[in-house]
Amino acid sequence: MSSTEHLAYIVESADEATTARTAQRLAQCAGLQYASITLHGDLGAGKTTWVRYLLRALGVAGRIKSPTYAVLESYEAPAAPHWPQGLAVSHFDFYRFTDPREWIDAGFRELFAAPGLKLVEWPEKAQGTLPTPDLSLHLQALPDDHRRMTFQSHTKAGAALLQRLKEAPLAAP
Repeated sequence: MSSTEHLAYIVESADEATTARTAQRLAQCAGLQYASITLHGDLGAGKTTWVRYLLRALGVAGRIKSPTYAVLESYEAPAAPHWPQGLAVSHFDFYRFTDPREWIDAGFRELFAAPGLKLVEWPEKAQGTLPTPDLSLHLQALPDDHRRMTFQSHTKAGAALLQRLKEAPLAAP
């Protein structure tokens, strides 16, 4: 893996609007339709909230549920310039896994091999079984209701996505 695959991008957020705009910027990036993104952070850090912002930015309408109990929620984003046929999105939450082999037993290997965006909360619960993510997002609550979002690339595709995200400045509210 080259050093270009280990890019990082940090966003300090003083409000939910900045968090939403960060997700909106990522939604505009070419290559997202093939990405796998893991989300890390303590309970209540905002992982599911960030996924909701991203899905809304991708045009997903209706209720966006946390997959904590179902483990997987699937969505179809409408057609867009980067994915003219629509975009399949799989949102996983492995919080309730007690053994990484549960990921294999659930048949998720086939889902990860299929086209579409994969968003994974609590990936450490399936450690050693998940493919290498393109990006990881670490969410950290800071004092005064601030949040730090640290994006890290792990593949060439992730580095390209992160570079596009970094080049697209956050718009003002």
